[in-house]
Amino acid sequence: MTAYFNEMVNQGTVRLPYAQLQNWVDQMPADLRNLKQAEAEALFRRIGITFAVYGEGGDPDRLIPFDMFPRVFSGQEWSRLERGIKQRARALNAFLADVYDRGEIVRAGRIPAKLVYLNEAYEKAVAGIRPPKGVYSHIVGIDLVRTGPDDFFVLEDNCRTPSGVSYMLENREIMMRMFPDLFVENRIQPVEAYPELLRRTLASVAPLRCPDEPNVVILTPGHFNSAYYEHSFLADMMGVELVEGQDLFVEGDYVWMRTTEGPRRVDVIYRRLDDAYLDPLCFRPDSMLGVPGLMDVYRSGGVAICSAPGAGVADDKAVYTYVPEMVRFYLGEEPILQNVPTWQCAKEDECKYVLENLGDLVVKEVHGSGGYGMLVGPKSTKEQIEVFRHKIIDDPDNYIAQPTLALSTVPSFVEEGVAPRHVDLRPYCLVGERIELVPGGLTRVALREGSLVVNSSQGGGVKDTWVLAE
Repeated sequence: MTAYFNEMVNQGTVRLPYAQLQNWVDQMPADLRNLKQAEAEALFRRIGITFAVYGEGGDPDRLIPFDMFPRVFSGQEWSRLERGIKQRARALNAFLADVYDRGEIVRAGRIPAKLVYLNEAYEKAVAGIRPPKGVYSHIVGIDLVRTGPDDFFVLEDNCRTPSGVSYMLENREIMMRMFPDLFVENRIQPVEAYPELLRRTLASVAPLRCPDEPNVVILTPGHFNSAYYEHSFLADMMGVELVEGQDLFVEGDYVWMRTTEGPRRVDVIYRRLDDAYLDPLCFRPDSMLGVPGLMDVYRSGGVAICSAPGAGVADDKAVYTYVPEMVRFYLGEEPILQNVPTWQCAKEDECKYVLENLGDLVVKEVHGSGGYGMLVGPKSTKEQIEVFRHKIIDDPDNYIAQPTLALSTVPSFVEEGVAPRHVDLRPYCLVGERIELVPGGLTRVALREGSLVVNSSQGGGVKDTWVLAE
């Protein structure tokens, strides 16, 4: 039986970061816990925090499950994570700046040219364009897992539009409202500065031709998008306009926003839609979500797009295997955070190993997300494994495989009381004139007993994440 690291209780002793929570749990009777859980769900519903699941019928907007038991990091643990996250964000941005320019890392033989230039996320239309401040990925979501007291691994990088930060902020708001005494008894570092840090980051990469205070907008695909709540939430918290493609137009060398007082110039677009839909004149001609001519203005330096078109090549799951090499190549440093060991099915010998050991591995599509397009070998039936075997044989380039990690557990409130559940962590690193991140992130929890899949679309929930002040 696999031994999992329990982040609260290690070898029978409550770990120091959780010391104050033991009494809180012991003194909370079941009826009070149920009352508080119902209160939290009512708050989430009143605020409108939902996510969408497509193609399953019924109401597509669902309440995300919230677990009241917080996850806690010591200041020392967070300090190391912060250094590793910032290092990785610098390396990923250096890689993007390089592969859309001279491609020195490819010339040096550190990463295969095919993996970069034939990648479906590589946008030839932006080759040679240098975005403001040289930043391609402005919000980097690094998914981390823990397997021991000092063992943290990067599961994947999200360089385009990582979602979930609204849950991080609302989890904290609801916990402070329901359990104010906990925040008096524990020195918990705040996360509420995130919207202002994000606004400042976006404003810092405004084009050189921007004459005064940059006009920042959030470009959303619309209210049918699964993350629309987050788009509107961030616009409200940042004090910027939430726009759809039809609200913007190109005239001359600039992008303009339609307002009741006439056109207003837009300097920075925080886009929450995929590259393919940004501009029908450059990408998908059938897109009704983007802005015709947007890429011409971007090329001429009239507007900043965050994250930059083409940033997705850096978070491809096959490219992921080379991020430690990026850290060494661009920064001349050793990686602070390690990758999960990964087999690339595009390599014949590694594919052979994967096919022989499917029952023990986790297999993922290189462009998959949301917990879809993956196989968790130890939790799958023989039939499911055989279906995946044929998928890999038919298109090996589309898959990578990783060992089934012993993800750490954190106590969670369940029907029968308190029980350990597996978790991961997504901190949000902001890259502009400087690199910043708030102390915390989104902890996702696999609420089904024994499950290792934390995605909300697959039955996962969320927790508040505490970082204690030193």
